[in-house]
Amino acid sequence: MTTPARCFGDGDPLYEAYHDTEWGVPVHGEAALLERIALEGFQSGLSWITVLRKRDAFREVFHGFDPEAVAGLGADDVLRLLGDARIIRNRQKIEATVGNARAVLALHEDGRTLDEVFWSFAPPPRPTPLASYEQMTSTTPESVAMAKALKKLGFRFFGPTTAYAAMQACGLVDDHLATCPVVLARVR
Repeated sequence: MTTPARCFGDGDPLYEAYHDTEWGVPVHGEAALLERIALEGFQSGLSWITVLRKRDAFREVFHGFDPEAVAGLGADDVLRLLGDARIIRNRQKIEATVGNARAVLALHEDGRTLDEVFWSFAPPPRPTPLASYEQMTSTTPESVAMAKALKKLGFRFFGPTTAYAAMQACGLVDDHLATCPVVLARVR
């Protein structure tokens, strides 16, 4: 009997652990959501495993993605981060992470939280898991709406495709395939 293949990540313990325990699991809390938004932005144009391998360093340099701490980073901090080989050194992505933390704090001025804004775009749950990769999309009407709304709120480096990847990562949608061991474990 063969072991069912994961949706992604087979063969790399770090990737497998992420797939099995995090991807598609609901994420709440501003630091956790800011981390996922930032990491999805850093992933743009790169492989996800590259981001996963640098995740601990990202958490360190961005102060656990605490919005207040990240929002307090200035130009000197950006320069320091651009020299840190442990992370992805892209000025636009680093500055977007700082700007996005500031946007999170601006939500508080309106009496809102990132959690409530982010989760307001969750579509209704799918009745059945996806049967194949062909059913998986890179954007949805909800991800387009989320990207547009967050951009209006001051978020950067967060288009519809990145929004959908964040929705997958944070459990707003469950794109595990029906043949995935994660799905099969649910029905046992």
